[in-house]
Amino acid sequence: MNSPQPTMAFAPQGQQATRGPLEEVLDGLRSPQKTLPCKLFYDERGSQLFDEICELDEYYVTRTELSIMEKHSNEMAAALGPETLLVEYGSGASTKTRLLLEQLENPAGYVPIDISGDYLLETSEQLSRDYPAVPVYPLAADFTAQFDLPVAAQRRGNRAVYFPGSTIGNFEVSEAAQLLKNVAKLVGSSGKLLIGVDLEKKPEILRNAYSDSKGITAEFNRNILSHINVAYRGTFDVNSFDHQAVYNADKARIEMRLLSSRDQTVRVCEEIFTFAAGESILTEYSHKYTVERFGAIARDAGLSLREVWTDPENLFSVQLYEVA
Repeated sequence: MNSPQPTMAFAPQGQQATRGPLEEVLDGLRSPQKTLPCKLFYDERGSQLFDEICELDEYYVTRTELSIMEKHSNEMAAALGPETLLVEYGSGASTKTRLLLEQLENPAGYVPIDISGDYLLETSEQLSRDYPAVPVYPLAADFTAQFDLPVAAQRRGNRAVYFPGSTIGNFEVSEAAQLLKNVAKLVGSSGKLLIGVDLEKKPEILRNAYSDSKGITAEFNRNILSHINVAYRGTFDVNSFDHQAVYNADKARIEMRLLSSRDQTVRVCEEIFTFAAGESILTEYSHKYTVERFGAIARDAGLSLREVWTDPENLFSVQLYEVA
C-alpha cells in the first residue's frame, strides 16, 4: 500500500515582525561592521559545497554528531517517549532524523521545518514513503520567527523539538536564549528539546575546521556573494574577497569574514556600497559552549537539562532538555 503523500504547509505571517532576506542584506551592508545573514549560504551551490565540507578530515562536526546519534539514538528515543510528535528545526535532508524515527515508539508524527520549500517537500515525500506509519507534516517557515504548527499536527502526541547540527551556535547568545524560549513555548508543559551543541576545544582544531587546506570553506564563504548577485542584482566581484576564519577566545566563537582585497564599489539592487581595502563583511558566528554554560542559558529559557551524550574526545554534544 502506498503511503499518503504529505502536503506542505506554509507559516502565516508571524506574530512578530520579521525582515525579509533583502532587507537583512541591505541593513547588514549599511552597518559600520558590514554583515550578511548566514542563511544565504545555502543556495544550491552553497548546499553542495557544505556537503563537501562535511566530508573533510578537518571538519569534525557532522561525522562526530552522526557517530553520537548512531550509538545513542535508542536511548534518545526512549527518553523522548512513546507517541511523540517530532518537530525538526532546519530539517534539510533529515539524515540524522531517520535514526530517531527508526527508534521512536509509535511516533505521533514528524514536522520538518525548513525555509527552502521545494527541497523540504521532496525530502518529506521520500520520508513518507520510507516510513509509511509516520504522518509527515512539512512546514515551510523560518524557525527563528514565531510560527504555528500545521493544523493536522497540533493535537497529536507530546511535542519534542529536534535541532541537530551546531546551528544554535550561529546565533548571538541573546538570540539563542530567545530561540530557546520560543521552543519551550512551542512544546508546552510536557515537551522536550533534543539539540546538538558544539563544545569548546583547542583553537587550532577550530581554525582548521573553518579554514580547510583544500579551500572549500573559502569557496563556500565567497559563494554567499554569488548568491546575492543572482538573487538581488548584486555586482560583487567574488574573487576580490578573501576568506578569513578567526577564533575569538573572549566570546568562545569562530568568526567567519570576507575581506575586500582592494578599494571597490558594489551595487545591490539600486543601492551602492563602498569597500576599503582590508574592510570585512562578517558572514557567520559559530559559538562553542561548555555543557554548563549552555545549560545555564537553557535554564533561563525555562528548560531543564535531562541528559547529555558526547563523543569520546568531547568534541560535540547532543543534549536533552524538558520544560521545567
